[in-house]
Amino acid sequence: MDFLEDIEEFNTAMDNAYDFITGKVTLESLVIDLAAEKGKNFILPFDPEKETGREPDTLDFLIEHFESLEEYEKCSVLLRIKKKSA
Repeated sequence: MDFLEDIEEFNTAMDNAYDFITGKVTLESLVIDLAAEKGKNFILPFDPEKETGREPDTLDFLIEHFESLEEYEKCSVLLRIKKKSA
């Protein structure tokens, strides 16, 4: 795997996490969709068997990522979730 593929995989993990945390997709649908794409791995930046993705550290990590991409609407949504979870 080269550097650009690593970046793409990282961004995919972050997008998957955002969609999962905001309820746009279920864990089951993520697994099914990625299994349909042969060679793709199920990617999230946290272990969904042990975490919900709504832990403060995970949310901070996601907010920082989307902030660096200037995706401020996603940051706003994640901040609202973080405040509700606190």
